[in-house]
Amino acid sequence: MLAANRRGIVDDLEVLVDVLPQRLQVALRARKELSSLLEVVLDLGRKPVARFPGQDVVLDQRDVTQEELFQITSRIGAFGDDNRAGIERTLHRFSAIRNRAGKVVGMTCRVGRAVYGTIRVIEDLVPAGKSILMLGRPGVGKTTMLREVARVLADEVGKRVVIVDTSNEIAGDGDIPHPAIGRARRMQVPTPSLQHAVMIEAVENHMPEVIIIDEMGTELEAVAARTIAERGVQLVATAHGNTLQNLVMNPTLSDLVGGIQSVTLGDDEARRRGTRKSVLERKAPPTFDMVVEIQSWSRVAFHRDVARTVDVMLQGIPPRPEVRWIDESGEVRQSDGAEHEVEPASVTSEPTEATPPADAATSPRIFPFGVSRDKLAEAARQVQINMQVVGEVKGADLVLTTKNHYRKGAQALTLAEELAKPVYVLRKNTAPQLEQFLLTVSVANGGTSMHEALQEVEDAAGRVMDGEASVELQPQGAYVRRLQHQMAKNYNIGSRSVGRDPNRRVTISQTNGRD
Repeated sequence: MLAANRRGIVDDLEVLVDVLPQRLQVALRARKELSSLLEVVLDLGRKPVARFPGQDVVLDQRDVTQEELFQITSRIGAFGDDNRAGIERTLHRFSAIRNRAGKVVGMTCRVGRAVYGTIRVIEDLVPAGKSILMLGRPGVGKTTMLREVARVLADEVGKRVVIVDTSNEIAGDGDIPHPAIGRARRMQVPTPSLQHAVMIEAVENHMPEVIIIDEMGTELEAVAARTIAERGVQLVATAHGNTLQNLVMNPTLSDLVGGIQSVTLGDDEARRRGTRKSVLERKAPPTFDMVVEIQSWSRVAFHRDVARTVDVMLQGIPPRPEVRWIDESGEVRQSDGAEHEVEPASVTSEPTEATPPADAATSPRIFPFGVSRDKLAEAARQVQINMQVVGEVKGADLVLTTKNHYRKGAQALTLAEELAKPVYVLRKNTAPQLEQFLLTVSVANGGTSMHEALQEVEDAAGRVMDGEASVELQPQGAYVRRLQHQMAKNYNIGSRSVGRDPNRRVTISQTNGRD
């Protein structure tokens, strides 16, 4: 049994309190629940607020002043490009809000805690040598669990562990890492945009057996992760998103679980599979062998075989992860019927907690947060998918946001996760990513629009090869037309787009031509 079972908390709370203005120190120390403090929020010209689990408390009726904000910044480390700073050899984090001139006008002072024993529910998975990706909403404890994974692998399993620490959140501020990571080594990242480069440097220079990474969020980081995995190094990382389904639908990070592509099968293979000739398949082996969806420190759902799970999802079957939790007696319990033990034919189609309602396939109700509604509507028109934009989380089937908004942990996103609404995270609010999101949502939830469009190419190809001069397809958006042209090329026949939007369409013929 690993030492991860020994539960303990180290928070260095007094160190954080000491850097605050005197009036706030007095107010905080008078609180009986101080040990459960989450963060202190200070905004210029507003009353200071302390956040505890389930409640926000005004610490003083006097507004926060510029001098008080300056006093705090002078007592902590330097802010990086991500506007984060810390206190040396602690895990506390200070995030600044600046005005247009660059002056600090707000600050979030978040308590950092080293919680030993937080990986008890997955302690048998960690030393197995497989790469693990951990998902979960902001504040659920991903970084805390990641820190404990690093310590256990370095101290209990005896592996060479290197942490790529972008914002010094895993091992704390300063050049000497926090004791919570044990004998694991830490590489600091000069700026978040260089995280992928430091990941590769860690492998090339320091011969790790395990690399730990927090908050993977860019395409370059996904490529670096695949390079590391191909060299036989175990990866343990966190990424944005609550579930594996979120990740598959994320255009930036879907490569971590193999990615998705449209494939045209031969006649014999299609008959053997009992499917149409145009199918969606996984592009490549997943970078991560397992995905752990963290619901709380005491409850997780995990996919033991990511490759198989993604393949099953692309057949339109909802994933059924294994679920583990710690009961009231302190025992680890596990749900029966793991997904990798269930044949697709026996899986029910009833929505699970992580599966959107079935009617989302035809007309999903989307609540966009930080995403342009006009761009979303235009993307839906381009790919010709019906959808409804709703004005509140409760009435939505799913929530769409961007990486920047997701990282801030806004109240609307927290509410969505409390209501078990799927939250999909885009890297940027751009038309191509919105189009791919809508198409993937439609297919992943049983939609047929893209499948029908590809089936139409298949039928038209057969007619042209049987002698017809040309076949005109139904109007489609730009993204679907690109897939149709690709399929025509696979059949070695011609294709071209004719007409104007919204009636622009592909014509299949015996001669070559493209958009």
